Amino acid sequence: MKWVKQTVHYWCKDTADSRYLGTGICAAILDTGIALHPDLKDRVAGFRDFTGSSIKCRDDSGHGTHVAGILAGNGISSGGTYAGMAPRTDLLIGKVLDREGNGNVDNVISGIQWVMESAVSCGIRIVNISVGTQPDLAQSQKDRLQKAVEELWDMGLIVVVSAGNYGPRSGTVVVPGNSRKVITVGVPDSPSSFSRSRRERINYSGRGPTNECVIKPDIFAPGTGILSCNSRFSFPGEPPYIMKSGTSMATPVVSGALACLLSKYPDMTNVEVKLKLRESCMKIPGTESGWGLLNVEQLMQA
Repeated sequence: MKWVKQTVHYWCKDTADSRYLGTGICAAILDTGIALHPDLKDRVAGFRDFTGSSIKCRDDSGHGTHVAGILAGNGISSGGTYAGMAPRTDLLIGKVLDREGNGNVDNVISGIQWVMESAVSCGIRIVNISVGTQPDLAQSQKDRLQKAVEELWDMGLIVVVSAGNYGPRSGTVVVPGNSRKVITVGVPDSPSSFSRSRRERINYSGRGPTNECVIKPDIFAPGTGILSCNSRFSFPGEPPYIMKSGTSMATPVVSGALACLLSKYPDMTNVEVKLKLRESCMKIPGTESGWGLLNVEQLMQA
C-alpha cells in the first residue's frame, strides 16, 4: 500500500520516531477474517469465527486480510514498499462476514461483545469495523448495531468505522457510521466521476447528514486503488498484494494512524484522540462534508 506507507513514514525524521509505528498497541478488526500472510505473521493475538466453527485463522473473502494489511502489514513481502500504516500493531481478528462479504447483525454484535470481553486481557485500544448495513435492513436491526458500537466507545475504546459506498448523495452514510460517537471514515470526492483508466465510479463515499442531522463522515482518507495483502498469496500465480477500493480501505488508514498516535501518547483517551484527529485534518476539495483529509504529520505533533 505504497501511498499509505509514504504517509506514515515521512514524519519519521529520526531513528527514535520508528518506535511510534503501533508498538504496544492492539487493534481489533471485525471483518471477513484473516489469512496468515507473511506481512502479518506473529502479530495476530487472537481469532474467532462467528460465521462457522473454524478455530484457525481464515479469510474466504480476502476483504479482511486486505484491511489488516492496510492497518498493520509490515511489508516484508515487498522489502517494505507496501507496508501498512502501523506495522508494529498487534491484531485481534473476528470473522463476522462470509466469503461474499455478507453477514447478519447478530454475528457482528457477537463479535463486538467478544472484543469487549477481550479488551483488557489483549490491551485493545482500537476497533476497526469496515462493515456497513444494507439500506433496506430493518430499522430495529440498525438500532441494535448502533447501540453495540456505542457501547464499545463508552468503555473507552476508539471505534473507527466506514461510511459505506452508497454515496455521493446526501443521507447515504451506513450504520454504524451514522453514530455521533464513533469516528466515521469516507473517501474524498474527485472532480471526475469516473476513472480514466477503468470506467469505474470513484465518487462513491457515503455521507450524511444522518436522520439526527449529524454531519458525516468525520474524516476522509485514501481508499481508491489501494494495494494491500492478498489472502490468496499462497495460491499458484497469485501475487502477495492486490488492489481494492472502498471506504472499507480508507477506514484502516485512519485506524493505523491512530495506532501510531497511541504508541507515542499511550495515555490519550478516545475523546482526546477524536479531538486531536479533528484538529489535525487538512481541508481540501472533496472533503467539505467532514473535518477534512487525514494529515499524519500534523496528527503526530504534540
